[in-house]
Order: sequence, then structure tokens, then C-alpha cells
Amino acid sequence: MQKKIKEDLALFNQLAKTFLEQEIQNPVAEYIDPEKVEEVIDIKLKEEGIADQELKKVLENILLKSPKSSSNLFFNQLFGGRNSKAVLGDLLTVLLNNSMATYKIAGPQVSVEKEILMQIYNLIGYNHNSAGTFPTGGSMCNFMSLVMARDRKKAEKTDNSLNKLIAYTSENGHYSVSKNASLSGLGKQNVRHIKSNKKGKIDVIEFERQIKFDLKKGLTPFYLNATAGTTVLCAFDNIEELAPICKKYNIWLHLDGAFGGTVIFSKKHKHLVRGINLTDSFCFNAHKTLGAPISTSILAVKKKDYLYNSFNTDANYLYQTHNEDFNLGRTSFECGRRNNALKLWSMWKSIGQNGIAQIIEQEFKLADFARKYIKNNSDYNIYSFEESLAVCFNYKNFDPEDLCLKLYKSNTLMVGFGCFQEKKFIRLVTVNAENSNDDIIRFFNLLENFCQKNKDYIKKI
Repeated sequence: MQKKIKEDLALFNQLAKTFLEQEIQNPVAEYIDPEKVEEVIDIKLKEEGIADQELKKVLENILLKSPKSSSNLFFNQLFGGRNSKAVLGDLLTVLLNNSMATYKIAGPQVSVEKEILMQIYNLIGYNHNSAGTFPTGGSMCNFMSLVMARDRKKAEKTDNSLNKLIAYTSENGHYSVSKNASLSGLGKQNVRHIKSNKKGKIDVIEFERQIKFDLKKGLTPFYLNATAGTTVLCAFDNIEELAPICKKYNIWLHLDGAFGGTVIFSKKHKHLVRGINLTDSFCFNAHKTLGAPISTSILAVKKKDYLYNSFNTDANYLYQTHNEDFNLGRTSFECGRRNNALKLWSMWKSIGQNGIAQIIEQEFKLADFARKYIKNNSDYNIYSFEESLAVCFNYKNFDPEDLCLKLYKSNTLMVGFGCFQEKKFIRLVTVNAENSNDDIIRFFNLLENFCQKNKDYIKKI
């Protein structure tokens, strides 16, 4: 086995070298129609295996034809870039192949996870009574927060009827809130999507008005999913104004910081989540803005009792050594949970909190630079706001949806579109700290040149 692993790691190095070189030369992968993938790549599995050299060719083909989500021309999702130390930590995680359920099978990796969580508690103003875990993503973080809020409310009430519990989120909140309501037994019909203001933040007055309306109907408000960085505009809900309302009506306040929650590392931008210490739970995704590999998600809970009450279950066949503080499976949704902490720890240990802050601040600088470029060019209309990692705009009279699709299919750029208050626009996300101002200029130049060459081919609005 040792020999084979070393040979395959050598193969990995060869493939990685080729891929990284091609990422620079061809930052946007060739578009392949989903119906024709098997005509271009040997995907089919057969009864007999193939030789290593043939496998190398197939793997290389798959690598080079897959979207390059860390290139300097990938602006399509809320993740991008690649922190080398985080990648190193993730590769070592694969070699170790520990499950994070118990200390017996994870050993020091438990301490790695606990150290990260403890630092997060300190950053957001939680205390020694807090707890946390590394779920599989932002959607799972939101789900776990909803379950804890539900269980807390059920414990307080003699009437355990789920159809009376009401959850709240922004009309711009993540789609997982409705999905999680269905999974938890609450039901999508028991989720209220609160209108936002002109900057995409929850309308605080409308939120309290809806609570009062539900109370008059004999319903039980119990949960608010606020957002630090909405998916389209990267808007930050006002926690300082929402928290007193939640406290007044005994509503669990969860802050979904999957996109923008990493501002907690930056003294310059942390004010965007002012009042975070007043929340009941908080999550963020290090794979979205810090360049950590997917998935690196952290959920922090102010009072650990709620995490244990909802997710701690005895299992004698599993928990055979050490107390519950070191058996992390007692506070997670999954049992055989992958070690997603080592990659973040490797990066944090290497560059420190100040280095992480620099990553965030560079991304905000890139967004500022992009907004300035747009505002100084009369061919553009801007739809987003300051202090945001999403730069939303339209170019001339080209239809944003059609333009984004044609940029993608022509292997020119990877960028998406979004909608807000009946406006549709291109959404440029600056979440790759390895990018420079020159990369932003290159983005706009490529877009403008493409439009000029294809102006009769792209739909108009």
C-alpha cells in the first residue's frame, strides 16, 4: 500500500502541475454541453480497469475541462481563490482520513477544531458557555440553528404543535431556510419572508409588524434567520436593531454569515456585524471568502446546552472513551464527519488573524475598485452599494442573463446575474484575494470587447 500511495501521489503532483499551468494560460475552461460530456471525456465505467497511463490521460482531461473555480477570471460564485496552506491542510486530512466523532479516532484533530471554535467565540463576543461544530455547509448550519430554536421553544411550551411555530427571514435570505423548515417538520408555509429596504436589509419595522400580526392569529414566533452578506447584494442586516425585537418576543436570533461573516476577522469591516454578540447562533463559510477548500463551515452557539439538547444522543458502541467535550459527534448532525478544521487551522496558524484580515480587506478593496470603474463609465449602471463584496451592474442595454450565458459558453468569463426589486443585473463577486486591480480591469475589458464583437447577437433590454 505504501508504495502504491507514493506512486499515486507522484501522479497527483504531475496532474496538479499541469492543471495549475493551464489555469494561468486558460483561466476559463472550455464549455461542454451537458448532453455531450461523454463524447468529450471517457466517463463510462466498465467491468475491466485501465492502465495507469491511460488513467492519467483521462484524469488530466477531466481536470482541464472542469470549471476553474480558483482562476482570476472566475467571478461566478460566492467562493474563489485558493489559499495554499489551506489546500495543504486539506490534502493532509485526506491522508489521515479521521472521523471527528470521537477523540479515540481523531486524537489531536479534536483539539485543532476546538481551538478554532474557541477563537471564534472570542471574536464574536461569546463566552465559555458556548459551543460549536463544523457542519457540511451554510445550509446545514442554518438547519441546525432552526432545530435548536424549535427545540427550545417546544421545551418552553406545553403545546408542542409544530404548525403554530413561525420562522422569519429576509426576502433576500438564503433559500435553505424554507428547505430546512420542510425538513424539520415546521413546513414552508410557516416561514415569513420579510420585505427588505432599498439596500437589501431586513426592514426592521416590517419585521415587528409581522410578529404582532402572527401573535394576534394565535401563532408562535420562535426564530429569525438574519443575514451577514445576502446572496445577491451582500447586504448586512442590522443586528443591533433586530436583537432587541427578538429578545422582546423571545425569538432565537441566528446570523447566517455564510457569505459575509468572515468580516469578524477584520477590525476595519467588523462593524458590519455590530451586535453579533447578541445573537443566539452564528455561522460563516471559510471556503467562500478565505480561499479554503469546500466545505469549511463553522457554527457557533452562544449557550452550549442548546446544541447538546438537540444533537446529543448516547451510543455505547461509539462513545467508549473520554467525556463529551472531546467526543465531537455528540454536538454534530453527522456521525462519520470529515475533518474540515485542519485546512482552516493550517491557514490561520501560517498567516495569523492579521493575515486573514488582510484577505478580507483586499477583497473589499477590489470591490471598491470595481465600483469606481463602473461609476466613472457612463456605459454602466450600478445597482449595488458600498461595503459589499457583490458589485451589481449592467452594461449598456445588453440583457444581463443572456450576456452572462454567452460569456460562459464562449469561454470568455465566468460571471452570473442576480435580481433585486424587479431589476436584473450582472453580479461580480470579489472573493478571490489573489486577484489584483489589473484582474478587475481585465474583466471589464473582456466584457466590453465581447459585447462590441457580438452586439448583434446578444439580447437587449
